[in-house]
Amino acid sequence: MKELSRIALKVNPSTTLAIDSIAKQMKADGMDVIGFGTGEPDFMTPDNISEAGIAAIREGKTKYTPAAGIIPLRKAAAARLKADFGLDYDYTQIVVASGAKHNVYAALEVLLNPGDEVIVPAPYWVSYCEMVSMCGGVPVVIETSEAAGFKMTPAQLDAAVTPRTKALILNNPSNPTGMVYTASELRALAGVCMKHDLYVIADEIYYKLLYDGRPFTSFASLGEEIKERTIIVNGVSKSYAMTGWRIGYAAANKQIAKLMANYLSHSTGGPSTISQWAAVEALSGQQDTVEEMRKVFEERRNYFVKRLNSIPGVSCITPEGAFYIMMNIEKLIGRTIGGVKITDDDVFAEAFLKQGLVAVVPCSGFGMKNFIRWTYATSLENIKEGLDRLEKFLA
Repeated sequence: MKELSRIALKVNPSTTLAIDSIAKQMKADGMDVIGFGTGEPDFMTPDNISEAGIAAIREGKTKYTPAAGIIPLRKAAAARLKADFGLDYDYTQIVVASGAKHNVYAALEVLLNPGDEVIVPAPYWVSYCEMVSMCGGVPVVIETSEAAGFKMTPAQLDAAVTPRTKALILNNPSNPTGMVYTASELRALAGVCMKHDLYVIADEIYYKLLYDGRPFTSFASLGEEIKERTIIVNGVSKSYAMTGWRIGYAAANKQIAKLMANYLSHSTGGPSTISQWAAVEALSGQQDTVEEMRKVFEERRNYFVKRLNSIPGVSCITPEGAFYIMMNIEKLIGRTIGGVKITDDDVFAEAFLKQGLVAVVPCSGFGMKNFIRWTYATSLENIKEGLDRLEKFLA
């Protein structure tokens, strides 16, 4: 048989989904596994949103939609960007896709020619580099450090640019670190992007989940010149507990938005019509449930950080947004735990899952060795039990 696609053969499976799959299989086999792998709110989708989806079915809103999404949803997304960031977008500049991930992929397909480079700060969300490669581009990783709050500096960005650099992917607030760039930090990065004529894919899916009263600045709000070269990626999955509804949206200049819609029209078409009508309600309806969930996440984060930092051998810095903890296991490297020599984060995660019955994600898949990602998008009871098991495992 003829060889398969060389691009496809190089694509690695998602680390987070792989861990989640193993944990679910162990649960199916009767094991009492607690999962901290997948970044998925444990809340039910708010009733008003679910009812909007049900109403769409009853009203026969079940036909194909335009590839870029129904106009009411595109208008609702534009209105949300105006209300939250003061940004003016026409609905024709909004592109709806099957999740924020899908929008990132479509944006890369539109931006990249073979061999174009895309700068990705590490730790990065597990799919970014794979998507760049799938689109014929070359990911260029900038390593950050815990000491620097896992933030990329303007000097690092400037030094990474080459004549082939086309774009920067900036995830803010970040998965997996939970760090948040300040307005002044973003302006400094924006200056480098303008200097080198770079596009920016600003993945801001966690923007409503910030803590300690911290404000959020959208990258596109830094000025018209930056807005013109920025593709905002957002959606309803995280803030509205709608992960399975699969609705994300992007905002860009009219040419990019049109090309993204063209790409979607020949690949997937519009997302589920029912989900789109539910998302209209999410973005334009009452927003009280978003704040209620955010407060719960903040309470869980506070407990998680304090408790984790009291456990010998591990530590973490306080995340400023999203719902993830980056646990530092540098002090455990070289130790033997439960008969297993811990050589890196992958070995730790496997041993902890098999012996401690806790599913966490090794951060090697995020471009950062010897860290472990936990999510606090789960109940406080699960968090307490998971950390109890960590203490027992380390002892």
